[in-house]
Amino acid sequence: MLKVGLTGGIGAGKSEVSRLLVEHGAVLIDADRIAREVVAPGTPGLAAVVQAFGEEILAADGSLDRPRLGSIVFADPEKLAVLNSIVHPLVGARSRELESTATEGAVVIHDVPLLTENALAPLYDLVIVVDASPETQLDRLVRLRGMTDDDARARMAAQATREQRREIADIVIDNDVPLDALRKRVAEVWDDLVRRARDPRATSGDGRSRDGGAE
Repeated sequence: MLKVGLTGGIGAGKSEVSRLLVEHGAVLIDADRIAREVVAPGTPGLAAVVQAFGEEILAADGSLDRPRLGSIVFADPEKLAVLNSIVHPLVGARSRELESTATEGAVVIHDVPLLTENALAPLYDLVIVVDASPETQLDRLVRLRGMTDDDARARMAAQATREQRREIADIVIDNDVPLDALRKRVAEVWDDLVRRARDPRATSGDGRSRDGGAE
């Protein structure tokens, strides 16, 4: 099994890359999806979030009002840290549970938005960073996700910088390109991942790739 950490800034297009990798045969473990599951109504995770932030972060149906909570935590690093301390251990435990069901030769992609921020790179055999310029990120968040300019900038500022993400990358996928070019690049990366999964010598003893660093 090859354990790959996939990350990128908000609006960089990481979800599209993960979708393309799944098309090639990757096993996807989506931290964002799991993060939603662990704070679903009736879970201990949601109870802990309500205890920390109050019932005003609940929607009328008792589910988590994610936009409301986001507006609170992304404007305050201390509150964001509190939320992360609740959610991240739950996501990690569920991710490990899902990973344990993958076959021996699988390429397992862990889609982790805050991989850089939480210093999680050592958990994976290699790290892929989906990279886009801040201008591209901002445009996608405002035009495609309907965020205000201020909200989009606040969310970008709450994450690691572009340079910090690239520093931990073993492979960089440029997503300031047309979809056809992205598809071609992902196909190249997939071939490399399959080779690494079949050849344990392609990674070092600590699990991290030592095959030329970031591409």
